[in-house]
Amino acid sequence: MCNKSVVIGMSGGVDSSVAALLLKQQGFNVTGVFMKNWEEDDKQNYCHASQDLYDAEQVCNKLNIPLCKVNFAAEYWEQVFSIFLQEYQSSRTPNPDVLCNKEIKFKVFLNYAKQLNADFIATGHYARINKNNNTTYLLTGTDSEKDQSYFLHGLTEQQLENCLFPLGELNKKQVRDIAKKFHLDNYDKKDSTGICFIGERKFKDFLEKYIPNQPGEIITDTNEVIGNHDGLMYYTIGQRKGLKIGGQTKYKHHHNPWYVIDKNINKNQLIVSNGSNNNNLYATKLLASNIHWINQSSANNNQDNFACYARIRYRQSSQKCWVNTIAKKNHLIVKFNEPQRAITPGQYIVFYLGETCLGGATIEKALYE
Repeated sequence: MCNKSVVIGMSGGVDSSVAALLLKQQGFNVTGVFMKNWEEDDKQNYCHASQDLYDAEQVCNKLNIPLCKVNFAAEYWEQVFSIFLQEYQSSRTPNPDVLCNKEIKFKVFLNYAKQLNADFIATGHYARINKNNNTTYLLTGTDSEKDQSYFLHGLTEQQLENCLFPLGELNKKQVRDIAKKFHLDNYDKKDSTGICFIGERKFKDFLEKYIPNQPGEIITDTNEVIGNHDGLMYYTIGQRKGLKIGGQTKYKHHHNPWYVIDKNINKNQLIVSNGSNNNNLYATKLLASNIHWINQSSANNNQDNFACYARIRYRQSSQKCWVNTIAKKNHLIVKFNEPQRAITPGQYIVFYLGETCLGGATIEKALYE
C-alpha cells in the first residue's frame, strides 16, 4: 500500500477527475486543489469558474478526498497574461498554455504543494514520465491524438521529478469510460478550450479590451492594396477566414481563398496571397530563440548540429529535421526534410527523439532560401 501523498490540480473536468480516481486506487493520499487564476470576467457571462468548482467539489466528495481552493490570479496576470499581451502587441501569435504550465501549474502550484508537504503533484495531462539512471525524462502520451507533451516542453527536469501523469497510458475514450463506470457526473463534460484558465470567447472582442486597435492596409504579395485590417494582432500566418477581402475579380485566382502569408510590422501592413497551391506559406527552414532543454544531458549533447524530429504546432505529426544551434545568441536554425506550412512567429517548435521530448524554442521567423 502506497503511503505517499499527492496534490492534484482539479479543474472540474473529466481528465483531472479520473486522474484523482486512479491515484486513489493506487493507494496515494490524495488532496485536490482547485486553482482560480482569472477574475476579470466574474460579472460577465464568460466566467465558468463557479460551475467548474461545483464539478470539482462533486467529484472530490464522491472520491472522499479533500479539496482546497486557491487563488493565483495575481501570479497568472504577471507571469502569463502580461507576456501574452506583450506578444500580441508585437504582432506575434503566442501560445499561453506553454507559459501557463511552466509558471503556474508546475511552479506556483508545485510550490504550494510543497507547503502542504506533498510528495508529488499530479495533473490530468496526457504525457508520461520516465526515470532512468537518476534522470527524469518527459515522454509523449501513448494516445497520439491527445498527447500534450508539446505544451509541457518548457518544464525542467527538476519540475518533473515530483510530478505524476496518471493518464499518460490512456486515451480519451478510456478516460470517459472510467469516469462513467465509477459514476462521476462529469464523465461526458465537454473539454475546455480557448486561452488557459480564461476559456473560449470571441477573441477579437476580448483582445481589444486590453490592446488598442491599430488599423492598416492589407496588401497582396505583389504589393497592391486590396483592403484594410483592424490590427495585425488579430491575424496569424496561414489564416484565411475573417479577412473580408473576397470578390477581388481582377486577380487570376480570385475564386480561391486569400491567406495571410506575412506581416510588415514597420508599415503595419498585412500581406496576403491567393492561388491553388499557397506556395508562399511553405518554408523548409526557420529561426528560433529562447532555447530550452528539459534535461541537462540534452543541452550538453546538442551544442552544435543534430538530427531529430520536431513539431511547430500542437497535434502536428513529428517532422524530420536538422538543428544547428547558434551558440552565443541562444538561437538555432532548423532545416526540415519537407516544407512546413504556416511557420508562425511567437509559436513554439518542440523537439523529440523517439518518445522523448527534448525541449523547444520560440519561433522567430521562417527562412526562405
